[in-house]
Amino acid sequence: MKWEKLGRVFEASGQKPWITSHSTVPTPEHIRDDLFRIFFTPRDAEGRSNVSYLIIDLKEPARILDICNEPCLLPGPIGAFDDSGAMFSWIVQNSGRRWLYYIGWNVGTVTPWRTAIGLAYCDERSERAIFTRHSEGPVLDRSCNDPFFVTNPCVLVENGVWRMWYLSGLPWQPRSPRPLPRYHVCYAESPDGIKWIPSGRVCIAHRHDGEVAIGRPCVLKQDGFYKMWYSFRGDTFGYRMGYAESDDGLTWARLDHLAGLPHSATGWDSEGTAYPTVFDHKDRRYMLYCGNGYSKAGFGIAVLVD
Repeated sequence: MKWEKLGRVFEASGQKPWITSHSTVPTPEHIRDDLFRIFFTPRDAEGRSNVSYLIIDLKEPARILDICNEPCLLPGPIGAFDDSGAMFSWIVQNSGRRWLYYIGWNVGTVTPWRTAIGLAYCDERSERAIFTRHSEGPVLDRSCNDPFFVTNPCVLVENGVWRMWYLSGLPWQPRSPRPLPRYHVCYAESPDGIKWIPSGRVCIAHRHDGEVAIGRPCVLKQDGFYKMWYSFRGDTFGYRMGYAESDDGLTWARLDHLAGLPHSATGWDSEGTAYPTVFDHKDRRYMLYCGNGYSKAGFGIAVLVD
């Protein structure tokens, strides 16, 4: 497959007090016609993450029509799993509500951070898109199956079964001045979207020399067939786009050579292409993705041309 880059959509640079830097995991929500709400995760001046959104017209994606007047979801209370930040990951439309699966994180001591997966709700008709937490605790956290951390879920509902592909931490790499995280893609199921049962199954394992991390799985089901986009990075190279296919959503074949979105020669995505979200609109397939510096350089959009 081949993607045509349409350019950078947004770079966080103080547009609001809570949008000081970064713009991670951009994810679209169709409003009407070519109008889309793009949820993303910026940081404030103290480095805390929140969930925000902006509005674009897909015909002119680089022209920002509006930015939210308040964050959709702020960090949680002191001591909670998300007191250092709440980061967008995935939305499921269910029973008239948006179900937001988000990443909560704490500042660490031995390791720089710890993450878990939370759930929040919002009426699907709400234009303000302010989310209320399901609980002050996570719906998926460290366990015997995932002893280090869990993060960045993608969720689909099929025949009453809730299916989640998420990142599970591996042993941290001892480094100076601080350890480095390692993680791959695992799988869990739920009968209701709240009580999750990790399977212990690894869906996307490390394959490339020096590879240490796989980021942001985005799974689409098409004609009974599963496709997953993600990003991967190594000790000596920044995030690159990856791609895999599966007949059942459990056993995957990595086909990274088909991902079709390389780094640019120069500019905002010349060092990294990361955290993809793939979606369809008017018989065309698009990808939102982040650039250099783990989204510090912003996010852009591409369209599938082959």
